[in-house]
Amino acid sequence: MLYRAMVAEDYDAACRLWENTAGMGLSEADSREGILQFLGRNPGLSQVCEEEDGTLAGTVMCGHDGRRGYMYHVAVSTACRGKGAGRELVSRALAALHEAGIAKCHLMVIEGNTLGRSFWSGTGWQERDGLVLFSQNT
Repeated sequence: MLYRAMVAEDYDAACRLWENTAGMGLSEADSREGILQFLGRNPGLSQVCEEEDGTLAGTVMCGHDGRRGYMYHVAVSTACRGKGAGRELVSRALAALHEAGIAKCHLMVIEGNTLGRSFWSGTGWQERDGLVLFSQNT
């Protein structure tokens, strides 16, 4: 696997991966414009991995607000799961946050995404109780 920072040219392949990943929630914010804006605001934090033939095999979108980091769209192709790619992508994103002076990271997982919840709890992340997420369009 080749690991590197995500760039604008990865959008189409990343979008195909996300669309084919069970439990992945996509919205209008995941448009090309939305993702490119996110990458521009958070340079070098989002990561991808590629197979030897250049096929995009995994993603993690990562950013911060100056205080806390956030991860989105952590996905690994079915063919590459169980080989450590997800752990490595997350590790690289966390290291980039640490370099940026960010000491804590949060992520959201769709409640019914049992595979995702199992991955996160199995890699040392703590599921939080007592929080409710509120959202509103601007």
